[in-house]
Amino acid sequence: MESSRTAWGWGLASISATGDTLDVWYPKLALGEVPEPSARPNHEFGNLIHDDADARGVRRIPVFTVSRLDDPIEDAADAYARLHLLSMRLAQPNTLNLDGIFAALTNVVWTNYGPFAVQDYGQRKMDVIQAASRNGFGTVADVNVLSIDKFPRMVDYVVPTGVRIGNADRIRLGAYLSEGTTVMHEGFVNYNAGTLGTSMVEGRISQGVVVGDGSDIGGGASIMGTLSGGGKHRVSIGEHSLLGANAGIGISLGNHCAVEAGLYVTAGTKITIYDKARIAAGEPLDIVKGAELSGKDHILFIRNSMSGAIEARSRSKGIELNAQLHTNA
Repeated sequence: MESSRTAWGWGLASISATGDTLDVWYPKLALGEVPEPSARPNHEFGNLIHDDADARGVRRIPVFTVSRLDDPIEDAADAYARLHLLSMRLAQPNTLNLDGIFAALTNVVWTNYGPFAVQDYGQRKMDVIQAASRNGFGTVADVNVLSIDKFPRMVDYVVPTGVRIGNADRIRLGAYLSEGTTVMHEGFVNYNAGTLGTSMVEGRISQGVVVGDGSDIGGGASIMGTLSGGGKHRVSIGEHSLLGANAGIGISLGNHCAVEAGLYVTAGTKITIYDKARIAAGEPLDIVKGAELSGKDHILFIRNSMSGAIEARSRSKGIELNAQLHTNA
C-alpha cells in the first residue's frame, strides 16, 4: 500500500569508485503526488554532472527520488531527501519516518573539495592536490577535512532564511531552524531537531528535540535525546521558556518555564513542590519525580541554596527575547 505522504525531486548524487552514494543535493523538493515521467520537470544541473570520476574518484549524476515519508528509508537518496525536507522547513521534526537512516548513509570524509570515500582517502587527497596544482593553484591547494561523519553540515546543502549561525560545523543537515533563530558559536542542532519559532540557541539541541517560540537555550545547556540509549520520550521545550547556562533536562518543559543555571533535571530527579501556604501551616511538602512535572507550564526549577533540595516553584511570566537580536533579515 502506497504512503499517503510523498515527496519528490531531482538530486545531484556523488558516487564513489565502489558505487556508494556519498551524498545527494536537492536544490528543490516538492510534496504531493509524483508526476508521470513524461510530465516531470527536467533537472537543471548542466555541467555539474560528471559521468567520469574526478580526482576524488567521485562521479556526479542526477537522480530522481521519490520518498514515501511514512515508510522506512529505502536508500541514501531517500535519506538525503528527508533530511533536506527538514532543513527546507517542508516537514517539522518528528513528522517523518527516519527508520533505517544510519544503515542507508555512508561514513564520509567531508572536505573543502566535497565528499571523499573513507577507504582510499589518502591516495585521493594526493590526486586532488596534484590536479589543483596543475590548474595553477600551486602549493595552497591543500585538502582540509571538516569532519568524518554520516551527516554533513546543513549550510552546504540548505541555507534557510531569517537565521544566524555562529558556527556552521555545529548544525547538521536535517536540522529545522525557524525564522528568527540565532544559533551562537557553541550552539549545536542535530538532525530531526530544532526550533519552532524565534529562539536563542547557545547550548545543545539533540535529535528529536524541538524548542518553542521565544525560548532560550543557555550557554553549555544540554537537552537529552534518544539516540544513545535511555528512554524513548522525546523531550520538548515550550514557548517563552529558559534553560539556564550549563543546565540540562531529560523531561519536557511546558510554556513559561525556567531551569536554574547549572541544574540538571531528569525523569527520576526528586523534586520538592514549593508551597508557601503549606510551609506557613507547618505541613510537609510533596516530593515527586521529575517525570510527573514533564511538560507542565509555569514552573521554575531551582536548587535551594540552603538545603540543596531541588524545588519546583510557580512562575507567572515567561522570558521575552530581544526582538532586535533575532531580526535576521
